Amino acid sequence: MDTLVSIRVFCTVAELKSFTAAAERLGVSPAMASKHVMHLEERLSARLLNRTSRHVSLTETGALYFEQARQMVDGLDEVEAAVSQTVVAPKGRLRLSAPVWMANPVFAGLLADFRARYPDVTLEIDLSGRMVNLVEEGFDLALRVTASPDPGLIARTIADAPFYFVASRAYLDERGRPADLDDLVGAPLLAYSLVHADGVVPANTEHGRKTIKFTPVLQTGNETLMHCACLQGMGFAFLPKWLVSDDLAAGRLVRVLPENMFFAGKLLAVYPSRKYLSVKVRSFLDFIVRDPRLK
Repeated sequence: MDTLVSIRVFCTVAELKSFTAAAERLGVSPAMASKHVMHLEERLSARLLNRTSRHVSLTETGALYFEQARQMVDGLDEVEAAVSQTVVAPKGRLRLSAPVWMANPVFAGLLADFRARYPDVTLEIDLSGRMVNLVEEGFDLALRVTASPDPGLIARTIADAPFYFVASRAYLDERGRPADLDDLVGAPLLAYSLVHADGVVPANTEHGRKTIKFTPVLQTGNETLMHCACLQGMGFAFLPKWLVSDDLAAGRLVRVLPENMFFAGKLLAVYPSRKYLSVKVRSFLDFIVRDPRLK
């Protein structure tokens, strides 16, 4: 039995979590798909998949083998395309980790347009807010706003991602608008727990950086919750431009001391290796870099 074909079959079964679906995509019978996986398991003397009548999942060994095998198959497809001077269409599952706040209409519209252009790509998006391990957990790439990406990863700048310091108009009408940075000392802060949990926030002044000590009234790693709490008038918050642009335009939120309180973030795409960058990943990166909605 052709081992390379067996590897392709195994990768498809692992992606779709179904022998039947994999067989349909590859144009073989479910029984033949099962034989190919059994051939690999016998060759490796290890079980790669857990099988029940309703469910297929990777074993620990299978997950390790799948990550390496998928990179090899993607790379081989690209080499064959280069040699034959044909274009490989992006396909398969694209696993992406992104910040919680990217659950917004702008990003959803971008994903919809990407799928319309590349219908053979299935998107799996993790918006848990945690810092995933791309290699160990089998993610293709992650979108992150950070000034210090992991040195073991490749980082590509996608777009500016400024964070605005805002409060609700109702809150400011009731409590008054700060005239200067000193008016913010002790003010209620909706604090992103990974950055401002202690309530200490750096500000920009004409004489350099200055720290402001707020009173944290909410600590969370979920920017969507911070956004909702800010709209309810709980206090001040740093929130990404893409999340609050509609609220600012409608007057529900107001930027406060914008010349002093802002964070000029960059949205980065990070991935394990440029050497094994698959067609689906490269297509996604090129697509979002060019998209004007992220500008």
